[in-house]
Amino acid sequence: MENYLKDFDVPAKHPSEAALKKWRNAVSLVKNHRRRFRHVADLDKRSIHQNRFSKIKEDLRVTFIAVRAMMRFIDAGGQHRNTQEHHQPSAVNVSEISKDPDKLAAVVRNYDMKTLRAVNGADGIAKALNVSINEGVKSSELSTRQETYGFNKYTEKPSKSFLMFVWDALHDLTLIILIVCAIVSIGVGLATEGWPDGIYDGLGILLSILLVVTVTAVSDYKQSLQFRDLDKEKKKISSHVTRDGCRKKVSIYDLVVGDIVHLSIGDQVPADGIFISGYNLLIDESSLTGESDYVHTDENKPFLLAGTKVQDGSAKMLVTAVGMKTEWGKLMETLSEEGEDETPLQVKLNGVATIIGKIGLLFAVLTFLVLTVRFLVEKAMRNEISSWSSSDALSMLDYFATAVTIIVVAVPEGLPLAVTLSLAFAMKKLMNDKALVRHLSACETMGSSTCICTDKTGTLTTNHMVLDKIWVSGETKDVRDSEGHTLSSKLSETVSTVLLQGIFECTGSEVVKDKDGKTSILGTPTESAILQYGLDAGGDFDAIRNEIKMLKMEPFNSAKKKMSVLVALPNGQTRAFCKGASEIVLGLCDKIIDGSGETVPLSKEKTEVITDVIEEFAKDALRTLCLAYMDVEGGFDNGNNIPESGYTLIAVFGIKDPLRPGVKEAVEICLAAGITVRMVTGDNINTAKAIAKECGILTDGGLAIEGPEFRTKTTDELNEIAPKLQVMARSSPTDKYDLVKHLRGMSEVVAVTGDGTNDAPALHESDIGFAMGIAGTEVAKEQADVIVMDDDFATIVKVAKWGRAVYINIQKFVQFQLTVNIVALMINFVSACITGSAPLTAVQLLWVNLIMDTLGALALATEPPNDGLMQRPPVKRTDSFITKTMWRNIIGQSIYQMAVLFVFNFAGKPILKLHGENATTILNTFIFNTFVFCQVFNEVNSRDMDKLNVFRGMFSSWIFMAVMVATVVFQVIIVEFLGTFASTVPLDWQLWLLSIVIGLVSMPIAVVLKCIPVEKTAVKEQHDGYERLPDGPERV
Repeated sequence: MENYLKDFDVPAKHPSEAALKKWRNAVSLVKNHRRRFRHVADLDKRSIHQNRFSKIKEDLRVTFIAVRAMMRFIDAGGQHRNTQEHHQPSAVNVSEISKDPDKLAAVVRNYDMKTLRAVNGADGIAKALNVSINEGVKSSELSTRQETYGFNKYTEKPSKSFLMFVWDALHDLTLIILIVCAIVSIGVGLATEGWPDGIYDGLGILLSILLVVTVTAVSDYKQSLQFRDLDKEKKKISSHVTRDGCRKKVSIYDLVVGDIVHLSIGDQVPADGIFISGYNLLIDESSLTGESDYVHTDENKPFLLAGTKVQDGSAKMLVTAVGMKTEWGKLMETLSEEGEDETPLQVKLNGVATIIGKIGLLFAVLTFLVLTVRFLVEKAMRNEISSWSSSDALSMLDYFATAVTIIVVAVPEGLPLAVTLSLAFAMKKLMNDKALVRHLSACETMGSSTCICTDKTGTLTTNHMVLDKIWVSGETKDVRDSEGHTLSSKLSETVSTVLLQGIFECTGSEVVKDKDGKTSILGTPTESAILQYGLDAGGDFDAIRNEIKMLKMEPFNSAKKKMSVLVALPNGQTRAFCKGASEIVLGLCDKIIDGSGETVPLSKEKTEVITDVIEEFAKDALRTLCLAYMDVEGGFDNGNNIPESGYTLIAVFGIKDPLRPGVKEAVEICLAAGITVRMVTGDNINTAKAIAKECGILTDGGLAIEGPEFRTKTTDELNEIAPKLQVMARSSPTDKYDLVKHLRGMSEVVAVTGDGTNDAPALHESDIGFAMGIAGTEVAKEQADVIVMDDDFATIVKVAKWGRAVYINIQKFVQFQLTVNIVALMINFVSACITGSAPLTAVQLLWVNLIMDTLGALALATEPPNDGLMQRPPVKRTDSFITKTMWRNIIGQSIYQMAVLFVFNFAGKPILKLHGENATTILNTFIFNTFVFCQVFNEVNSRDMDKLNVFRGMFSSWIFMAVMVATVVFQVIIVEFLGTFASTVPLDWQLWLLSIVIGLVSMPIAVVLKCIPVEKTAVKEQHDGYERLPDGPERV
């Protein structure tokens, strides 16, 4: 079959449009286009949308370029313009702007510097909006501001109602034909047999169609609700604002005009606004304009646009426009629901459905031809070929309806939709397990991952950091005792002063107080640990911040691995502070504060002593940072950079970040599952090795390497060390990207974690990108396939387990459905050829179709994962989807079922001792009942394709049990009470028992089949995707 599926192969990530079009063109037999392709991207709509989107972005780009050119021209007028402005009265009415949301929004949208200057900049706008820049908006004013200026939401397409899903289900071509047949049957029946006998056959078909449509629509509607919940989770973005004088975290959708928003690296600008204050703010406007150059924003270029990203620096902004008043809101409104790219499994199963559908269509045509020819031959033999009655017309109509119903059963429309059902179920469960899957294919691909490149901080560790040791004034001091209480450290006044200045000034975090006066720290865990030490040491954050003026800041980023600030002391002295990776900062120092508090030159011997201290901290699994300062001569010039050398070392910090509970066990699960775990961190190599050994990543024979050394390796050298590489320390985001790219080039299926803005390229390049939900920036989350909402490595392992479960569940469903297909087709076709009638009527086949399609998918495609899934190697994407193990089970069960049903079909009356005019109807009812119970027990067999114990976990899977019970109960109702519509008669208890026993026998047959070894094919040992299921029996 794989040879026929060559056109149905697409990559899991970033598929080309040619590949997407290729498989669509190969699909030639579809019963219901609207339903089958509901979860498939509409390429025509996508092309129209992209063209419209590109045009809007180009218009914005041209507008912004023109506005900026005009601003440069105005600035070139410089002094002359300022002189004129001073002599010309302002024609701008501030109150008019504040009362008119459109005019206020136009100030930022049009880069209107003239109006902004006329109202005294951000301060003037804030005053007009009745907002204090220090206190922010009052909570009591939020509803009023939303009514006046609008909500920070954009217009979205309304979701589909349940009736729309019913309408979609009714677009099935075969069901439409059956509806026409049923209506014709009712018309002819009323004319020949009268009321009510004449309507039963047609009404039975209509009621069956109603049942199929209802169950299908309910299933699809529930899926849509799951996806809607996931979409809501995806759109949850928070911002830091100042409100009621306190800094707090709120949803961007709750922002109002007048809010004071705090921006930092990786944030998405949540609304249009004006720059108030900040440092080195670089904005990426490519999402709006397509321009890749970053825009430097400050008091002279103060306009910030919603939807852009903070590439570097930090700032405070005043919100001036929200929602549909912003260009981003208007841009979002143009987005249409043209669908997400389909997953490889969806595409492959569309191919399987197409092949099986063609075979089914052939059998349906042959069945109709055989029945029609036999009918005409018998009519000719009776010399009645020229005379036709209404009963003859009904017979022909029945033949046609049976043939159409065979197509209904034979075309497995539910195969590709079962993938969507399984993925939706898995994504819902994963959301409860703190993993938000942003792209359908990610969950599927994670099942084949062979390698996870994970961060250390916050993923393997708790990210709840405390300062454990400090080296200062020439000696190492413990910061806390065994019970966690802070120990007092006696430092000279000079050392204590400069240390606390450095801690409170050289930081991107803040110490804030709530309404009750309770102190809390807002910022990264590393910064918080150092700030907490400063507070515990008796430092006053607000006092030091108020008396020392910040002149310039270079925020920390993962490329520089340090941050620097320039401040003005109360005595007028300009001082620089630098904090960051220990070896980086130590390399900038040429002096040190000794034990007496004096500044002395940093000799080679002292450098070695400090290096030994850093290594000692690192071996204790402590994260190390250095803090240094220098007094700058000649005052401050905004055009100059903060010095890069000549610093005096103040202290070395040793920060403890404990390992997360359960990480060691999660790593062991990965190794048992054939997934290599590699730690990629910016920390010191000794710290990285200590943590890696503790959690089981670094093993005997494993390699730990530093980023600078990794960069020097040639491709051949990387090929040699890659299998042994387990830890990369002091790595940059570029190193992570290069590692991921190289591993993928070696046919690894790579998952990678990231939280920073600079991790975006690695997340994009990987097969599956995981962004951290707590520590991750919005830039990282946007590039990720999965967001780990609790930042826990164990959650990533859960995604891998569910990914494998999805793949195995779909295989189970395919095995079950193909068995039903083969038996139903052969029974009706062979019986039609030999006896001239089909034992399974249209109504009965519709019920069988419901069992094997919607209900079968619900039962088998939603099975939760078991621990055994993580005790086998990853499944290769290049292998056959329908394995030899599956073919063994399909063929074995089909032979058994066909043998039993053929025997009863052709010799059932004497075997069952049936006599009288109802004998044929009783026999056909018994065959139908036996066929259904064979499928019920085979559904249980399909729960595990190679292990003998199929009952493990069955009773804890409530969906499976509910489907089984519902199937049996409704089968009893059809046979015992709906015979008039379903062409059945009530059976006695002996025939019921025999039907159940025959179905039950399929279970020991399944045990025998699983003991038959299947020939194994040599598989090249490489991790390049899905791996074949075990081809022989495994221990129970």
